Formats: sequence, C-alpha cells, structure tokens
Amino acid sequence: MQELMNRVGETGQDNLIAGVFPPAEITGIKIAAGQGQLLRGTVLAASDAGCVVLSAATTGKATYILTDDVDAAEAVGTTGYRAGCFNTKALIVAEGYELTEADRDSLRKYRIVLNDNMQ
Repeated sequence: MQELMNRVGETGQDNLIAGVFPPAEITGIKIAAGQGQLLRGTVLAASDAGCVVLSAATTGKATYILTDDVDAAEAVGTTGYRAGCFNTKALIVAEGYELTEADRDSLRKYRIVLNDNMQ
C-alpha cells in the first residue's frame, strides 16, 4: 500500500522550458557509453554509437536536449526533447564549449527554439 503514495517522475522548477511554442515533444533516444552522469538540459548530438554531449569534438549536429538526469557510463536508453522552447542559460554542453550559431541553426531544424531572455 505504501508504494501507492510515492511520487514518480516529479521535477522541480529549473527554468529549462522557456515557453509553450513550439510545444515540447519527447522521443526515445540512445546515449552512447562512456559519458558518465549527464544532467537534464544537456544538449546532445546524434552519432552512430548513440547521442553524445555537444562539444568541439562532436562530429554530429546538435539534435536533442536531455529530459532527465541519466548515468551513461554504459550505453543507455532514455528520452530527449526533439522540439520545444528552451532557456539558453539552463542548457548544458561540454566543459569549455559554448553554443555556436551553427548549433542554434541545427536545433531550429528540429523545432528546438532557444530563448536568451530568461535568467
């Protein structure tokens, strides 16, 4: 009976979602192995081995935004946003990397819009 009282999938306010248009859409994705702990809001690029954190060394283009924290020590299936309006300041990329205009254009192709006006 106790299990019926637990909350599942609850998230707090993190300012990741910045608007209602385009509406946020979620899809299943595969995260490539060897990336360790990834946090909600991480920008991912698609590759043959699975999605990887966007960085200067990434060969794929920015494609998804991670919906939930995940341990990617090994390849893992999870979910990512494939569309929506997101707060640029809440996004996570590899250390030392900053989103470029090419990254923004790539995300826009997938109906991911970035809002720079939020804290």
